[in-house]
Amino acid sequence: MSVKKYAVIGHPIGHTMSPFIHQRLFSLAGLDAEYVKLDIAPEQLGEAFKTTLSQLDGFNVTIPHKQAVIPLLDELDDKAKLYGSVNTVLRQDGKTKGFTTDPDGFIRAVEAAGIELGGRIMILGCGGAARAIAFELASRGLPFEFAVRERSCGKAGLLCLDITRRIPEAKVSFGLINQIIGTVDVLINATPVGMYPNVDEQPIHNCAIGRCAAVFDVIYNPLETALVKRARANGAKAEGGMSMLVWQAAVAQQHWNDVSFDPEDIRRLCIDAAEEMKSI
Repeated sequence: MSVKKYAVIGHPIGHTMSPFIHQRLFSLAGLDAEYVKLDIAPEQLGEAFKTTLSQLDGFNVTIPHKQAVIPLLDELDDKAKLYGSVNTVLRQDGKTKGFTTDPDGFIRAVEAAGIELGGRIMILGCGGAARAIAFELASRGLPFEFAVRERSCGKAGLLCLDITRRIPEAKVSFGLINQIIGTVDVLINATPVGMYPNVDEQPIHNCAIGRCAAVFDVIYNPLETALVKRARANGAKAEGGMSMLVWQAAVAQQHWNDVSFDPEDIRRLCIDAAEEMKSI
């Protein structure tokens, strides 16, 4: 049996955990496969799709190609079509199909952390990660709100409109991040505030964190952000983004090779990935 070949594409691709995570997942699934990273500039995507990428069994897609790759694909799954974003591509029988696994990675990570999605849900930020999570919440009939900086209000308003256009029954609103009042059942940080090397920063003040029953931070470097540390110190359930990163990769593997993984194996992989991250 020939070795299957996969990659992650982006620009700049820089340091990425994808090769480490996917090679470990291939090993757990008992698959003989290779996984590399490919730096492909936006103007090179079309040509690369016909040449380098055509030799692969599948690939992951990161910034800035998540929307640009869509017109090149033969098919989209329903979720990728709804969200207008692709981060995983399967090539089978000469045809390509696009998927988005970030939302499923988020849901699996939240479930593994014992965080129940319900009540007042607040998403900090309105970028790519916030968009993926927001669409998943809306598709599940869960009301939520964005909290953003004043300069992002226009972008947040457009995102709310896009969500309600695609999912008319969605209940979504937005407000200012420095004006959060009342208690929050689930706080989701989808901003880069607190990411390495600015590990002492928090997206909201301690008093607001103290009114959160559960916190999920999409940041995975560091493994435990200042926000997660503060929430745990307050007695709240809190989880960092490494589990989301690993779970979305596991869902990609499911699309590629119809495999599944034990949650305990994923938990161990999260720990090992955090150690690996220190060396890159």
